Amino acid sequence: MLSIYNTLTGKNEPFESLVPKIVRMYACGVTVYDYCHIGHARSALVFDVIRRYLEFTGYQVEFVKNFTDVDDKIIKRANERGVSCDAITAEFIEAYYQDMGRLGIRRATIEPKATEHMAEIIELVQTLIQKGLAYEVAGDVYFQVEKYQPYGSLSKRKLEDLQAGARVEVDERKRHPMDFALWKSSKQGEPSWESPWGPGRPGWHIECSAMSIKHLGETFDIHGGGMDLIFPHHENEIAQSCGATGKEFVRYWIHNGFVQVNQEKMSKSLGNFFAIREIFEKSRWPEAETGEMLRYFLLGTHYRSPLDFSDHSLLEAKNALNGFYDLFTRLKESEDRGTGDKELMPAIERCKVAFREAMDDDFNTSVAIAELQRLKSDVNKLLSQGLSTEARRIAREEFRSLGNCLGLFQLDKWQFSQVPVGQTADLSPASPIIMRQKVMMIDQVEEADTPQPMLSAAKPKSEFSDTQVQLKVDERNEARKQKDFKKADEIRRFLSSHGIVIEDKPDGTSRWKR
Repeated sequence: MLSIYNTLTGKNEPFESLVPKIVRMYACGVTVYDYCHIGHARSALVFDVIRRYLEFTGYQVEFVKNFTDVDDKIIKRANERGVSCDAITAEFIEAYYQDMGRLGIRRATIEPKATEHMAEIIELVQTLIQKGLAYEVAGDVYFQVEKYQPYGSLSKRKLEDLQAGARVEVDERKRHPMDFALWKSSKQGEPSWESPWGPGRPGWHIECSAMSIKHLGETFDIHGGGMDLIFPHHENEIAQSCGATGKEFVRYWIHNGFVQVNQEKMSKSLGNFFAIREIFEKSRWPEAETGEMLRYFLLGTHYRSPLDFSDHSLLEAKNALNGFYDLFTRLKESEDRGTGDKELMPAIERCKVAFREAMDDDFNTSVAIAELQRLKSDVNKLLSQGLSTEARRIAREEFRSLGNCLGLFQLDKWQFSQVPVGQTADLSPASPIIMRQKVMMIDQVEEADTPQPMLSAAKPKSEFSDTQVQLKVDERNEARKQKDFKKADEIRRFLSSHGIVIEDKPDGTSRWKR
């Protein structure tokens, strides 16, 4: 049975949808003022895979993912360019679709825009005022957090602690420093809409409540996004939604971990971020192949754990996929011999059961991939013994079926090449993918017949002895045995940061090399 880690309760809970065999799910989308980065890709991919797996297990999924298309950042970008906000949002919505399409991320069932839901937003704000949970000050409307007793339940924060830590420059018109804007009065040159409080535009948090309630109902099954949204965005969504309806807003809250670079959270302020399109533009492999490499890399770590982005990890993903596509080619081209047929179905059934168990355990894609790797090893051995044409067809279909839950193994062999096509990456200082901290750079192809990293990071030489490395590997093996996959991932990332490559074997143990 599927269990999901619920951020609200802080524990794994058996999943049960409100309506049998129908899941209603909302994921916070992007604010469309710039190109998406690898952090956006991870969050989008997490909910894409959750949706795929729910559909695989027989659910009908009603999936809503919004666009925030009115925001301070959008207004600032439009003013900088001397164009309308609509022009900015149209440009970056199109760019979003291009980037997500490259990653094989399917469009949501409904993708609403905030600007198309002003009537619903205004109605929700009016309801909160009528219930005494919000108040107007000179055309601005604020939610009064002190009137909502459970405030802080999602983020596990106490209101008195938040008040003590509030900034000095908080708007003095607020009744409490943590009161947040539901409606903002218009300023000159900004887009605005008519409301009972005068012309203005909505606050960020109220948009998602209005859109999710309209399209999924006052209570629905799953809501989530990146961990950075837990507070204040999702905390405020809960307060205003539950305050307005008097009902439970969301039953299961899901949040994915951050993407890190050199053990630091990726952010524009640090200058250590990668736009998705930059990675594709600088990749030496075909677009479809690069997209699958990124998916494989992003899914190799449990979605709630932090993920360290590096060229080394991408190359590991490339090499792993090479192994799968090599097998798929052999399954098409091998001779028709059936000596290994009787052992194939037990191997497939074992993998299917283990795959489902992994995904049912809070969508543990890292373990699910490990089970597919084990099946790959099993099929390779049986193929050396000989498999009939029918058995080879069954094996290919099983890889494709299980892989489809993760968005993997859907390419033909010709789309997944073994070696780069020989193009040379841009090494100039102006190359957009070179970070301002210069901790990573594009690697230049030296030999067309040797796969090279797509991105090059300076890899530190390991200062550990073989004995010390083996002790860490043994510790990781034990963590995997105990199903402590978070710890296992942390050890892998630690060793990787010191130039140690871990390769997991089908028997559950690991081997390593520098």
